[in-house]
Amino acid sequence: MSLNILGHNYIGGQRSGKGEVKLHSVDATTGALFETPFLTATEAEVAAAVRAAEKVYPAYRATTSQQRAAFLDAIADEIDALGDDFIAAVARETALPATPRLTGERARTSGQMRLFAKVLRRGDFYGARIDTALPDRKPLPRPDIRQYKIGVGPVAVFGASNFPLAFSVAGGDTAAALAAGCPVVFKAHSGHLVTSELVADAIERAVKKTGMPAGTFNMVYGSVGGQLVKSPEIQAVGFTGSLRGGRALCDMAAARPQPIPVFAEMSSINPIILMPEALKARGETIAKELAASVVVGCGQLCTNPGLLMGVRSPELSAFIDSLSGAISGQSPATMLNSEALSHYNGGVARLTQLPGVKVIATGGSSYTQAVPHLFKADPSLLFSKEAPLEEEVFGPCTVIVELESREQLIDFAASMNGQLTATLQAEIGDLQGNQDLIALLEQKAGRLLLNGYPTGVEVCDAMVHGGPYPATSDARGTSVGTLAIERFLRPVCYQNYPDAMLPVPLQNANPLGLMRLVDGEMTRATVG
Repeated sequence: MSLNILGHNYIGGQRSGKGEVKLHSVDATTGALFETPFLTATEAEVAAAVRAAEKVYPAYRATTSQQRAAFLDAIADEIDALGDDFIAAVARETALPATPRLTGERARTSGQMRLFAKVLRRGDFYGARIDTALPDRKPLPRPDIRQYKIGVGPVAVFGASNFPLAFSVAGGDTAAALAAGCPVVFKAHSGHLVTSELVADAIERAVKKTGMPAGTFNMVYGSVGGQLVKSPEIQAVGFTGSLRGGRALCDMAAARPQPIPVFAEMSSINPIILMPEALKARGETIAKELAASVVVGCGQLCTNPGLLMGVRSPELSAFIDSLSGAISGQSPATMLNSEALSHYNGGVARLTQLPGVKVIATGGSSYTQAVPHLFKADPSLLFSKEAPLEEEVFGPCTVIVELESREQLIDFAASMNGQLTATLQAEIGDLQGNQDLIALLEQKAGRLLLNGYPTGVEVCDAMVHGGPYPATSDARGTSVGTLAIERFLRPVCYQNYPDAMLPVPLQNANPLGLMRLVDGEMTRATVG
């Protein structure tokens, strides 16, 4: 595959480069610039991209679920066809290793497209409900009432920095929106512009191969997020990034004349709770595995375990010693870009200067790479009004707190911020004696793990990658797994419509063979 990079925006099936501001992608390891400049979208180009999505929405929404499934499968095929030179370019932009990380992420990206294609072929996303007419009901007859779900309209999607493939141009938000029947306007991340263009080209090839309408997918470069969110044509937003950035988009969307939902994944420290019996049985093993989880991907994962807790005991002391040794054995690593390294070093400095916190292990020293850090903090900081231990440090760093009592653990679980994940390292006896703790964690996290580590998110039907604020802006959804499609759907009800005029999923004959709720019973049967 030849890496032909143009650096122009994608608008309505065409390329457009009218802007004068040039962006350059950067080699994450050397700082060298990629040769081709990328032209920041002008206000007019952003408006044109949004209009293109709005214009094509009726036609794209009218495509059948089978046609959209074929489209997503075609995107997956095109992504799989991106070869070694593509992987090398992504590695150069991000400093992420080609294997197994980027080849695995490419497979995850195409795999989630195919997973949503399966959702479309199943048809359960329609959520079809039918209450047939009861003309003889007393005192009033019941009309025929039927409901299913449609795509909300054009969706703006923001690419994440840490997953240049799986949470970017063809990532989960894009896949879910396209599956729902929503055209996408994508804002490319400045940290991997070359990667973004190559993946956008793959999507555009799939658009043409499957006959999807031009404008189903659009992509713009530059600092244009505010204009996108404020555009009246946009009906929902998908975002993965910082708490500051996500909150700003939420506030913009709420201030519109027509407020719209922003589904933002933002900040999580993903606490791991070390229970007594587990430490007795497996303390040293947990320490080694946990150190590996802290540094995987240079800690640049939204599920990185940023806070560890256990009640004071000889076993916990031994565990801390083992973890310190394991962290000390880790090496510094290159981060995605210089800005990420600057933010990480700033977070490490903040913790280092915080009264009641001390560094107990580091993985070497470096001025140009991220150094792994293990901190130990006083339990009182868990209950400080400023919540300094709940401020995410994005990188290979974690904090351990030696609690005075189980009561402190319960108190913190009741007061902590919302999280993507909460993990228990526990034996059966630990679980039996801590049902109150588990009940609190259910209120605070989107995913509860037992005897595992939060890094690594399986893409499947049952996955929840979300959680209460500030983990996300809306705890009712997920950005990974097939439930993600629900964010970009809304219900529509039809009352007393003739059968021939109903949407196909609601017709009496059930042509799609769907499982539907008919008069209160789940069935595939026809109606009437």
